[in-house]
Amino acid sequence: MDSSAHKIYHIHECDSRQMLEHYFSCNQEMVFEEDFLKFPIQNFIKTFKSGDIKGDVLIDISLGSFIHHLYSASEFFKHTIVLKVKDRCIMELKRWVDTRTGAFDWCHAAQLHVDIEGNSAQPQDKEGKVRSALQHVVKCNLEKENMTEPIDLPPADCIISAWILDVICKDKDDYIKYLRKFSKLLKPGGRLILIGVTDSTYFTIHKEKFHIVKYNEDFTKSALVNEGFTIDYSKVMKRTVKSDLIDHQGVLFIAAHKKK
Repeated sequence: MDSSAHKIYHIHECDSRQMLEHYFSCNQEMVFEEDFLKFPIQNFIKTFKSGDIKGDVLIDISLGSFIHHLYSASEFFKHTIVLKVKDRCIMELKRWVDTRTGAFDWCHAAQLHVDIEGNSAQPQDKEGKVRSALQHVVKCNLEKENMTEPIDLPPADCIISAWILDVICKDKDDYIKYLRKFSKLLKPGGRLILIGVTDSTYFTIHKEKFHIVKYNEDFTKSALVNEGFTIDYSKVMKRTVKSDLIDHQGVLFIAAHKKK
């Protein structure tokens, strides 16, 4: 299929629950545990372990309705604000926060976090902290100058953006445009953590292909530096499995801070 025919995540309908099943679940056929669960969790633990990234406000602007990337982060901020572009993602997230019947089960990811951390914490304690943190879930419009209009967000001490830039950007110019827009939400000196897939062009939900902008680590690091960031940590893991669901070549984790 011509990549120009692929659907665009924030424009077309997208089954948020099926996304979780395909890429983040504990189902036997889910082959992305190393890439999309373990690798992010390992690097979040490492990044926050130093204690340098903390503050009052954390803003999360990420793909879908997954929560495993917040297990470490939510412990270091007084307020966590989650921005979502899709109502279905908000509904899926709130179903988990409110422990409603039919909510997606994240116990496997919480257990992974505990195992990687290697301490005496219990998985249910991790989930409880994230549930307590996720009290501010806000619909956003990426095309507006103020994405959360009419709400004005407080400046963030840290922004986490996991896989969303990959799927909302039609090209590299778009990537820089949205990176700049996200950056405006940060305080001077604030931290930005990016997770993405490298050298990818699509991901699949059911049998529908969605666009991914193709880029590599060098491009992202250069874009960050040009937007006034200093890179603090960067790591790429080569994909551990081949799958028709997504054609990524690696998973990228970058932590940077905005120059004052």
